[in-house]
Amino acid sequence: MATASTTRSKSWFTHFQYKDGEDSAADARNVLLVVATLIAAVTFQAGVNPPGGVWQDDDLGHKAGSAIYASRKQAYYVFLVFNTVALSTSVLIIMSLTYRFPFHLEILIATASMLVTYGSAIFAVTPHESYRFKYVLVAAALPFLLRGLIRMFYMCRSKIYKCLENF
Repeated sequence: MATASTTRSKSWFTHFQYKDGEDSAADARNVLLVVATLIAAVTFQAGVNPPGGVWQDDDLGHKAGSAIYASRKQAYYVFLVFNTVALSTSVLIIMSLTYRFPFHLEILIATASMLVTYGSAIFAVTPHESYRFKYVLVAAALPFLLRGLIRMFYMCRSKIYKCLENF
């Protein structure tokens, strides 16, 4: 049995949901751009300035400039991989939603440069004896690869349906 508070919270939640036919595509795109930009900013900052900061000295077996969190290798790589997936996904959304916009080339160059800067920063703060950067690189490519595979699937599916219609 629904109480007044759960009914009220449900109506509050549905009030702000996207409504196909009522909300314009331009408004939805603008909201997605704001959200993707915020995610990109937060994840970029988290990669450049990792949780816990960086060591300030070369004492006790650590190197100045290395991430303090990197001393917990597995936890640090979980953070790096998922932070990188979030950044790459948000950049993909930004690039997709601004396709054919004025200055799209400049947006593409800026977002690609941001990804390179992010990679450079995380490589700089991660201890060099690490061998797990391949996971971070796969994480960076994952959203782009998935989008490409989904697009290929739909292209192939439509061609298969066309061939079947001719029989």
